[in-house]
Amino acid sequence: MGRFLKGVRLPHRKNTAGSVAVKMTVPESVIIPTKMHIGAPAIPTVKKGDYVKVGSLIADADNGLSVSVYSSVSGTVDEITELLMSDGTTAPAIRIKSDGQQTVSEDITVPVVGDKVELVKAIKESGLVGLGGAGFPTYAKFSMDRKIDDLIINGAECEPYITSDSLIMTEFANDILYAIETLIKYFDIENVVIGIENNKQAAIEILKNVTSSNEKININVLPSIYPQGGEKVLIYHTTGKVVPEGKLPIDVGCVVLNSSTTAFIGKYLKTGMPLVEKTVTVDGGAVKEPKNVIAPIGTTLHDLFEFTGGFKSEPAKVLYGGPMMGISVPDLSFPVIKNTNAILAFNEAETVIPKTTACIRCGACINVCPFGIDPPAIARGLKNEDMDAMIEAGATLCMECGCCSYVCPTSRPLVANNRLAKQALREHAKKEKEGK
Repeated sequence: MGRFLKGVRLPHRKNTAGSVAVKMTVPESVIIPTKMHIGAPAIPTVKKGDYVKVGSLIADADNGLSVSVYSSVSGTVDEITELLMSDGTTAPAIRIKSDGQQTVSEDITVPVVGDKVELVKAIKESGLVGLGGAGFPTYAKFSMDRKIDDLIINGAECEPYITSDSLIMTEFANDILYAIETLIKYFDIENVVIGIENNKQAAIEILKNVTSSNEKININVLPSIYPQGGEKVLIYHTTGKVVPEGKLPIDVGCVVLNSSTTAFIGKYLKTGMPLVEKTVTVDGGAVKEPKNVIAPIGTTLHDLFEFTGGFKSEPAKVLYGGPMMGISVPDLSFPVIKNTNAILAFNEAETVIPKTTACIRCGACINVCPFGIDPPAIARGLKNEDMDAMIEAGATLCMECGCCSYVCPTSRPLVANNRLAKQALREHAKKEKEGK
């Protein structure tokens, strides 16, 4: 395979490592978006005043790339409103007032799976999306008519603070195994690699023990270097394969699943309960009682923080996800969604950003980028509206991991520039296409 790709060594700050997940008390109400995934919003199937139960279908998948949504509580639909999502778009959202009973829907049945088609159908009907990333519909990864040579389970969890995946790997290893063996059976997969960073010894030992009887499953212990969990990085480090620019993992015979995603598949195939709750790491300097919480999807961040004891100081910034790739949340009315793996609240001292100064051409950003991207060149191309220069500097390869910004001694907004450059390239390509 050769050497490992570049990256940065981050302070782990895994304050909740080794802790058990605590099931949250049922909130008074939840607000569940119909779009918690890449693709089209699901279409609401309920109206104000309808009574729903845990696992009741409340929004059905659109005919295109979409995922169904299920109620996480039993209670009454209070309203259907529009909710601003983290990507800047809006989507219908269903607010449900809980009755506190958590009555399970009588429609819940264990899926019948006898072949590949039925397995993909089951995964689609479960409402599953990637639970550790951008929320790509999981069924779509298995709907492509391509041979899967390597199934890679992402257990890297390389961002600071987050421990929810590690907890899933230790507590639900048997569900992970069941999912893997089912996928092996119906997709005729020859090689499965579980990639785990070497700072997660408990998960490594448990999964080694659980999977020891299956020779197709290998545990690959990886260095704790960020961004080890990046999809293309993980594929290279576990298989030696390079995913070409503009291509998908399946183009080199690979499918990557987050460890929590894999565990959910195993659990769903055994129980039939769709995706209605999420294990979330709640941490950060402003949080009074950091812990891993099992929260109903749609729980507001206000209710989540209240469950963890509230704040010991006023939070200056709240993030969905980790400090490297997380998304800032404007207020605590936003809900826990399907791919929320952490909610972090930082105090004033943790959010101080040094003053930005001129680039000193030190090359630190280039030296740590896993793909050798040139952020200063991208910034110059963006300023000059030079599309060719941005492409040549590697803008389209950027996965926005934040390594460049992390090491920049002048605090340049390198990731933001790369993001704007990609947007400019997309708009330019669109105009060219329309011009033809």
